[in-house]
Amino acid sequence: MKVKKILFYLLAALLGGCVPVLSLHSLYTKENVVFEEKLLGTWVDDPNSPENTWEFERIDEPRNAYKLIFSDNKGKKGSFVAHLVKLQNRLFLDVYPSELPWEPDDPNEVKWLYNSFLLIPAHTFMRIDSIEPQLKMRLTNNDKMEELLEEDPNAVKHTSIEDRLILTASTKELQAFVLKYADDNRVFTNEVVLNRRETQDPNAPNSVETIAAQKKELDKSS
Repeated sequence: MKVKKILFYLLAALLGGCVPVLSLHSLYTKENVVFEEKLLGTWVDDPNSPENTWEFERIDEPRNAYKLIFSDNKGKKGSFVAHLVKLQNRLFLDVYPSELPWEPDDPNEVKWLYNSFLLIPAHTFMRIDSIEPQLKMRLTNNDKMEELLEEDPNAVKHTSIEDRLILTASTKELQAFVLKYADDNRVFTNEVVLNRRETQDPNAPNSVETIAAQKKELDKSS
């Protein structure tokens, strides 16, 4: 599978099966980035039988950013850098790939090694509606955004590459655009609702660790 197709399907999986709108520039500057502790942890769409898992971890570089590991129910994963962006009273999430994908584990086996020089880690955006008690997000959709741009081609600077919509606007222009159209369902369309996966307390009476410790004490006394 070609690398650009891998990127395409990873992002499509990450964003609930829809084709996301990509941007050459970020939605944030250092003045707009915020960090919320409550976003950290693992989130799932269904606590009983999760289809997709979103895991947010703290990272040192870049500052005030998250590492986002996305996993689907088939074991396929994506690694991303995510920034929480506050514009006026609205929250957004800017996501871009943390690593370029390779099919083989051994880089010496990559058939088209030098093609990687031409790969660009594009950004995509989400609107955050709430973090607690549920993480609720609205995602972009390539087809819906095209409807908006057909109606108003000057809404935001853009181009099209192989039928994919690519935003070319500057960060400042992107911020003005998402604030103006934050509630327009042609920009932020697909809703994702996630629940926090609670980690089991190792000191809980029925935890595996506690039961093992109790068994060990019984063996000693017998």
